[in-house]
Amino acid sequence: MVEAAAEMQDVVVIGGGAAGLMCAATAAARGRKTLLLEHNKKPGAKILISGGGRCNFTNQDAVAAAYLSENRHFAKSALSRYTPWDFMDLLARHGVTWHEKTLGQLFCDQGAGRILKVLLDECAEAGAVVRTGVAARSVRFEDGRYKLTTSEGVISASKLVVASGGLSIPKMGATGFAYDVARQFGLKVVTPEPALVPFTFKDHDLAFMKPLAGVAADSMVSCGKTSFREALLFTHRGLSGPAILQISSYWHAGEAVTINLLPDEADVLGWLKDVRDSRPKAALKTILAEKLATRLADAIAESWPGIMASFSNKTLEVIAARLGAWEVVPAGTEGFAKAEVTRGGVDTDCLSSKTMEAKAQPGLYFIGESVDVTGWLGGYNFQWAWASGWAAGQYV
Repeated sequence: MVEAAAEMQDVVVIGGGAAGLMCAATAAARGRKTLLLEHNKKPGAKILISGGGRCNFTNQDAVAAAYLSENRHFAKSALSRYTPWDFMDLLARHGVTWHEKTLGQLFCDQGAGRILKVLLDECAEAGAVVRTGVAARSVRFEDGRYKLTTSEGVISASKLVVASGGLSIPKMGATGFAYDVARQFGLKVVTPEPALVPFTFKDHDLAFMKPLAGVAADSMVSCGKTSFREALLFTHRGLSGPAILQISSYWHAGEAVTINLLPDEADVLGWLKDVRDSRPKAALKTILAEKLATRLADAIAESWPGIMASFSNKTLEVIAARLGAWEVVPAGTEGFAKAEVTRGGVDTDCLSSKTMEAKAQPGLYFIGESVDVTGWLGGYNFQWAWASGWAAGQYV
């Protein structure tokens, strides 16, 4: 059987997310005949849901230290060449405005759909074709070109960019396609795991947490030498909120997580002793309710009924530890279904940090979430998408 003639392209980008769209627009602007394939009916699904629909599109503090990777230096090159200000300049050219919320997080005033429109307009203006509802099924390399078998025929390209993301949020179409292609061409893959994901608990811990579902607390959450201070949120299955999502990227099964529910108190024990002296007849729950949500204060104080004067120094030490160094061991996480991103991916040792091209396979590129570069919560992963997509787009 004779194979039908392949559609010829200079560059094929697989994946119509943040990184793929940026790469396609950048490549086409350089005069490259570029085709982007997206297996969903519409591109940019994760862009549209980000930031509660407002799209936290970057972070002003997006430096390599805010990213996890087997090689923490890998991201430096792309991030230094395409900065948050470069993306802001792009948005400004399209009349888009934004605002900062907290911790350097920038959100689009016009909503996430406007960010997607900018990227699609950039592709259209540069001549990149965005084709949706087309699934990539297999790839082979013949005579110096990539032959991509899709649901709509065979496409041939001299350069192939894989921007199909990681395994997070499978209901939005996430697959392991990028990892399959990487392994096919001999590239190593760092085991993909859920990141920026809520923790789940069992037994005693869950019995305490479940009735508090919906309660938030400003907290300092630590795992090993890494700490984040942001809001913690109790859920029916355990713990979530920005502080928990952040630390989850550093957590491994079996490790303990330490929570300080009173991060503004440098000496929790000293504070409790002072309160005992100054307000001896006050109940612990009354004291705690002045610093914590009432439901949380009541739940903690349930173990220590009575007035402050009744507590010995030893008892106050136990209470202080519960408030300032509450140690819990998660049973697990909510998994890829609830993970905002994927930790792990195509091993950076196999890629050029300058071009994102596979060192041992000319013309094959990996960008965005498919690569073993995982950012903090707060716009960092979008900045990696913009930067890595732009870097590859300069060289395909």
